Parts: sequence; C-alpha cells; structure tokens
Amino acid sequence: MPKPTTPRGRPPVPSPARPSPARSSRPGPARAGKDVRREEPREEPGKLFRVAGLSAVSALFAHDAARVERLFFEERLKAKTGDFCKAMAAARKPYRMVEADELAKVAGTVLHGGVVALIAPRPVPAFDIEAAKRWAVDGQPLLILDGVGNPHNLGAILRTAAFFGLRRVVVSDHPGQALPSESAYRVAEGGFEWVELYRAANLPAVLKRLRDSHRVAGTALGRGRAAVTDPAVLAMGDRPAAIVMGNEEDGLPPATLAACEDVLTLPGTGRIQSLNVAATAAILIHALAKPG
Repeated sequence: MPKPTTPRGRPPVPSPARPSPARSSRPGPARAGKDVRREEPREEPGKLFRVAGLSAVSALFAHDAARVERLFFEERLKAKTGDFCKAMAAARKPYRMVEADELAKVAGTVLHGGVVALIAPRPVPAFDIEAAKRWAVDGQPLLILDGVGNPHNLGAILRTAAFFGLRRVVVSDHPGQALPSESAYRVAEGGFEWVELYRAANLPAVLKRLRDSHRVAGTALGRGRAAVTDPAVLAMGDRPAAIVMGNEEDGLPPATLAACEDVLTLPGTGRIQSLNVAATAAILIHALAKPG
C-alpha cells in the first residue's frame, strides 16, 4: 500500500456538523410511531457528507470514486483500504490513518466501522415522465415516496432496493420528504450507489401521466375503495407496477391517493394497524423487483 500522503500538509479533521443557532427550529420531541425527520438538521448546500463503514465506502469507490474528497481509516482496516488509498493518491486527495477517537470525531459517531469518506453529495435529478415510459420496457417496478420524512427509513428503503436489484426510486417534492443525508447514507450501507434517485414535482399530476406506462398503486388501508391485497397481482398485466408510499403519520395525501389506480393493502392480524414504511417497502420490493 502506498505511503499515506497529505497534500499541502496535514488536513484538518472536520468536526461534526452543528446547526447554526439562528437557523435551528428546535422542534419538540418526536412522538412514538410518527414518521418524522427530526434526528438531524438538513445539510447545508455544498457541505461534504460523512459516509462511514466499509460496505458504504467500498460502494463509493466502486461506483464513483471521484466524489470522495477525503478518506480516514483505522489501522485495523489498513489492508482493506489499500486500493482506496491508491485511488486517493492518484487523484492527489488527502487520506490518513488515524486513531479510533480521532475517527469518531471525523464521523461524528463511534459507530463508524473503522473507515470514513467525505464526499460531495450527488444531486437528485428531476423525474422525467418520458424516461419512465422507456424504463417500463424492462418490466422493473418503480417505488415512489411521498412524504417519508425519516432519513433512517429512506436509507433502509434504499438498502433494500439495492439488495433486491430495484434500480430506481422516486421521491416527491412533499415538504416533509427526506432527501439524501448523512444519516440516510449511514443506514443505506452503500445503497445510494446502486439505486438512481429522482425527485418529482406535483406528484398527483405526474402519477396521472405515469398510468400510461405503469400500473400505479398507492399503499393505504383501503377505506372506501376496494383494495389489492396481493402485490403480485400488480405485476400480472402489461405494465410494471409503480408503488406509492406515504409517511406513517398521515399516509398518502388525498390528492396523491386519488391519482392512483389501485389501493394496495397488506393484510395482517389486526393486532397492529400498520407496518413501518421501511418494512412495508421491503415486502413490496421483494414481491415485485426483478433482479438484473
């Protein structure tokens, strides 16, 4: 492994990001069972994300090493990070072996897995309905999130999507919708590098147009409308499924649900009213995704 280099001297260790007191909204404590994004503030534009853990960092170097601006690792992972260091040296970017306590400061957590990369966030492109029509040819379903506000849930959904080979996930412009963040990356374990994420504006209007190429189903309890209870039914026609999921507190907004052709409900024992959105997504992705 090449000797670690530090262009222009030893790079400063970044401290965990803290919101500016003037911008902090100081929300109250989240109530149990609510799908709200209150764990961390939104990252400032241009801020580097801290991505921790060997799986997530490996995915970064495999798919888009140019996004990695700095690399820090513990001695115990020296052998496993050798190729990463070579890539950083070739790009003339700083990398450094550090002690565990220093790495915890870099990561902002002791749960860093021994390696941390600082990356430039990847922009989320606008969803293109015409492109979606072309995607429909491969039979892959779409997963659409409308107001899923907890970044941990977003990360878990991206991890599941990557595991089962779901290529694309769409998020809405709902004001509470979680977007890529450090906490989402941490939970995704590299999932963001395998799944393309898009953002759709005016989702109800988009869904009405999407029905030309996809069978659009919204997850809900089905009150007042006949509900599909077997997700496999949605894959039986000549259009792939587009599954729309909302947050746990309010579910899908009425306008979004009205734009869906079907209501999809997973029946249970009735002891618990519903599943966590990430658990529901895992069941649906497993049922509908076509690895490849």
